[in-house]
Amino acid sequence: MPSVPQPTPQVQQQHIAVLDGVLERVTFSNPETGYTIARIAPDRGTGRGPVSADTELITAVGPLLGAQIGESLRLRGRWTSHLKFGRQFEVQSYTTVLPATEQGIRRYLGSGLIKGIGPVMAERMVAHFGTDIMHIIDDEPGRLVEVPGLGPKRSARIKDAWAEQKAIKEVMIFLQGVGVSTSLAVKIYKKYGDESIDTVKQRPYQLAADVWGIGFKTADTIAASVGIAKDSPERIKAGLAYTLSEAADDGHCYLPEHVLIADATKILGVPADLIAPLIPDLAAEELAVRDEVPVPGAAGAGQLQAVYLPPFYHSERSLAACLSRLLSSRADRLAAFQSVDWDKALLWLKTKTSADLAPEQADAVKLALTQKVAVLTGGPGCGKSFTVRSVVELARARKAKVVLAAPTGRAAKRLAELTGHEAATIHRLLKLQPGGDPEFDAANPLDADLVVIDETSMVDVILANKLVKAVAPGAHLLLVGDVDQLPSVGAGEVLRDLIGAQTLPVVRLTKIFRQAQQSGIVVNAHKVNAGRPPALTSYPDFFWFNSDETEATAGLVADIVARRIPARFGLDPRRDVQVLCPMHRGPAGAGNLNLLLQEALTPYREGAPERRYGGRVFRVGDKVTQLRNNYDKGAAGVFNGTTGVVTGMSLEDHALTVRTDEDEEIGYDFDELDELAHAYAVTIHRSQGSEYPAVVIPLTTSAWMMLQRNLLYTGITRAKKLVVLAGSRRAVAAAVRTAGTGRRHTALAHRLQTTP
Repeated sequence: MPSVPQPTPQVQQQHIAVLDGVLERVTFSNPETGYTIARIAPDRGTGRGPVSADTELITAVGPLLGAQIGESLRLRGRWTSHLKFGRQFEVQSYTTVLPATEQGIRRYLGSGLIKGIGPVMAERMVAHFGTDIMHIIDDEPGRLVEVPGLGPKRSARIKDAWAEQKAIKEVMIFLQGVGVSTSLAVKIYKKYGDESIDTVKQRPYQLAADVWGIGFKTADTIAASVGIAKDSPERIKAGLAYTLSEAADDGHCYLPEHVLIADATKILGVPADLIAPLIPDLAAEELAVRDEVPVPGAAGAGQLQAVYLPPFYHSERSLAACLSRLLSSRADRLAAFQSVDWDKALLWLKTKTSADLAPEQADAVKLALTQKVAVLTGGPGCGKSFTVRSVVELARARKAKVVLAAPTGRAAKRLAELTGHEAATIHRLLKLQPGGDPEFDAANPLDADLVVIDETSMVDVILANKLVKAVAPGAHLLLVGDVDQLPSVGAGEVLRDLIGAQTLPVVRLTKIFRQAQQSGIVVNAHKVNAGRPPALTSYPDFFWFNSDETEATAGLVADIVARRIPARFGLDPRRDVQVLCPMHRGPAGAGNLNLLLQEALTPYREGAPERRYGGRVFRVGDKVTQLRNNYDKGAAGVFNGTTGVVTGMSLEDHALTVRTDEDEEIGYDFDELDELAHAYAVTIHRSQGSEYPAVVIPLTTSAWMMLQRNLLYTGITRAKKLVVLAGSRRAVAAAVRTAGTGRRHTALAHRLQTTP
């Protein structure tokens, strides 16, 4: 299956030409470069050069990112002849124009551009007012009630939406001059309204703090356009904060000061001697925190100056303090287990579960019920799940109040099925409020005697702090997870630090149970974790497809997901099968595979609603994932990594609906769609905490820098029933032999060791 076409050399360019037409479809767009392939319906009689006599759709290529389906465009560029795709219009620039014909107006109004107007209402409006309808909306919106079926409320909505569109267009005209895309211009207007242009001119770096989707680089481009000097203190401090933010995105809680200066020098392009003096200023303005921490991995080798963003510093310190307080609390809400007859208790447990606990499992059960904080770790097939179930059974037998939670909806569902006890996501458990503050905290702790958290490896330092704060003094906390998996997407490596500190009770399960030894998923996961090559052809639940060419691998993966797995195993390709990629970019990366899988599973259908946002087009039935924490959506927020399916879309209301894996209906306005991405394929990093019936992993040499042992191990362990690897044996060998990169910059283990 071919990958998406990219720009290739053109032949025989002609003079600058103008093409007027309506944007009918976008077949491809790259949000990073703006390169777009679109289909244009030309207006009649506009002197379009070689194709003025016909009305066939014309292919236009070039920087069209931001143009919306249904808009009338004036394109400036050149007519070219592509060696493969034939005659097309190569766009150099474009402007939007209001259509002049009834057909054009009907198409424009019915395209979903104006909130409150869909195709049916557009037809009625044009039928009633003809080409005057644009003038009516603009100058006499009160007359809209003359249209059959259009009452005062809806007329007012249309009037407001039209006025907002006009205001946004004015902002866009200014922002296009400073390199800001249309989609970001809408967000800026939504945030600042009539103050948008003044804010952009006077405080461009504020955009990065206030508007999600605008980072330092975009703000820096704007700042340069409005005359802010490259070496201005404002720019340097914004660049330092950005450098720390980028480090947090890579998992670091802090950067050593010398590393921060070196990284910021590269980003800002100014000398280090201009950067270093401004770090204390950043701390004085409470935009950063400086602290001394031990040099990592070098006992007794001295201290280094660490620079944190404030949320990570305060979370790390608070988490260490809260865990120490829980451990040392004199109260004990499970005091009965201090004097229990364990032989009798475990014999009773066997009558409930029909199975014996292995010695290390029994140790873990005793630890969880007698110690106020305990950690349980181990790989697949070693009995973590059965151990957790045993802990819960014994606690409930003593009438204890048990609370179970996990970082994701899928993990919480699995925990509930395993224990027969209700489980929730950590976010729902804490009842996070708009803005991110939890309802349950130190002042209002959870009413629980035992709190069990599964998949702790994916809990970052900020969420871990909120969770532990909410555990009541005397309650027991059991943290369960596989420490050999990738660390959390968010900053920190909490589970690894808790174990590494050696101040908390820990049990590591190592024995693979006999029934698990029959599973290729379990056996190969342990082989990979030990640095040995997996057995690729020996098990009925583990398959290998050889493909040395990266583009061929992408097509093969799409075919495996859309056709082969459903035919062989009866699994639903959207609900049951997940593609997990080492990286997002490249022909076999999650980005391109999402395009191929969407085309295979949710293709374009004439008349079906769809909405393009940047480089993505959303359709009903699409599998999607949330890209950031949004505390204002849903019952308790929607969080980075939440997945779901698009179940409804209204072009008239500018909104679509997603049903998440937690069975919650979440609405998104069209201008919020940068919070969503397709999830037919996701990176292995984003899959943490989730489990799928079937997993397909492309392994190609194009992902060479990402091929690491814990990455492949994490991908394999996400599967319940089936793993399919596709790619080159060289890539598999590279992943197995590469132990992984260095540790993250965190000081949690140190703080646990030094907190009284």
